[in-house]
Amino acid sequence: MTSSEYDLIVIGAGPVGENVADRAVQGGLTAVIVESELVGGECSYWACMPSKALLRAPAALRAAREVAGAAQAVTGSLDVAAVLARRDDIVHDWQDTSQVTWLEGAGIDLVRGHGRLTGEREVTVTAPDGTTTALRARHAVAVCTGSAALIPDIDGLVAARPWTSREATGVRDVPDSLVVLGGGVVGCEMATAFAAFGAEVTVVARSGLLGGMEPFAGEAVAAALRDAGATVRTGAGVAGVTRQVDGSVVVALDDGSEVQAAEILVATGRVPRTDDVGLETVGLAPGSWPDVDDTLRVRGSEWLYAVGDVNHRALLTHQGKYQARIAGDVIARRAAGQDVDTRPWGPHAATADHAAVPQVVFTDPEVAAVGLTEASARDGGLRIRVLDYDLSWVAGSSTHSDAYSGTARAIVDEDRGVLVGATFVGQDVAELLHAATIAIVGEVPMSRLWHAVPAYPTISEVWLRWLEAYDAP
Repeated sequence: MTSSEYDLIVIGAGPVGENVADRAVQGGLTAVIVESELVGGECSYWACMPSKALLRAPAALRAAREVAGAAQAVTGSLDVAAVLARRDDIVHDWQDTSQVTWLEGAGIDLVRGHGRLTGEREVTVTAPDGTTTALRARHAVAVCTGSAALIPDIDGLVAARPWTSREATGVRDVPDSLVVLGGGVVGCEMATAFAAFGAEVTVVARSGLLGGMEPFAGEAVAAALRDAGATVRTGAGVAGVTRQVDGSVVVALDDGSEVQAAEILVATGRVPRTDDVGLETVGLAPGSWPDVDDTLRVRGSEWLYAVGDVNHRALLTHQGKYQARIAGDVIARRAAGQDVDTRPWGPHAATADHAAVPQVVFTDPEVAAVGLTEASARDGGLRIRVLDYDLSWVAGSSTHSDAYSGTARAIVDEDRGVLVGATFVGQDVAELLHAATIAIVGEVPMSRLWHAVPAYPTISEVWLRWLEAYDAP
């Protein structure tokens, strides 16, 4: 066994771990990252990047077919092989050389292998060849191991060898048919992609699609999937799964019906990747979501941090990177004996995790949302006003498509006169989201937003329509 000492040890070299280490190094500390798979993590190779690569070509083709002139020029169908090849380019053929080069340039050391807490400020790394290295941290250890797909306890499911998001985004041969268990973001996005690739897709979602968002978002996505030829089954649970002798999968539903497909994708949620990182050495249960404060330090500890998906605050890459910047700065400041500012919206408090989490679902149509929904605002006791607008009525929508449809909803806190939530559904609405995020984080009064004039003709003119509705008697 060899050993080394650093100011900070980071377990997990995804975007979150990279950012924690980078900020700490910029703050004057030494840092090492431990990684058992690829530097760049889930997002770079099995989630955000490959999934969006799969979805972009179908979206571009649909957009072209909805604009006269372009539609007449589209004479072929989607080239699935080319889509998969472009995906391979985007994930660098699952090679992390460029990411390792970045680490070296940033002054961050890398130790490959499985990292596990084995004592106070101590991580033992087991390399693929079985050799071990003991790492000691002078100041902090950050667990940034992310999350993995949840495989629910359904009779026969494990034996059926289901796909998770990794197999779906890394697909080499598109199956003739696919059954998707779950109506969340992963389920909806992959159903959209595989339907576009020509697979016969069935989505089984007990509680509908995109739960937790505004109901009209899930309804629009369900309608679009059906228009694309997919079957969407809601209100039914799964009783059992069987992999047949011929390789196909039969899914028995609790209403007595069955769905048969070539493959099955499980997209029913996530679990923390903490089952074997040594949480028991600090009094936490293996496989649990560590509870952290707004500086991302594990409650009850002076030196352990849990950043990104692993803490279950907001399971999104951009939100994890936001947390990482805060955690890295805080670790450096505490190591230097400097104060940290943990007031809400202060530089060292992950306040946005509670009030302004933006998310885009790259389905057809796109769904972009930030802050509160109508239901969550009312449940929180706010006195609100809901502003809905049909995006097809905005002049800019006609320049995007000859058949544009969509909805925009704003949630206004009446007592403060500020926006607290926004949801957009429609083509290209992802690029509308950041303006709403800024308005919520900045608590910009609705009266001041009158002076933020949207350019004409853009879909952003919906902001003017919201303001007109808000001021109407």
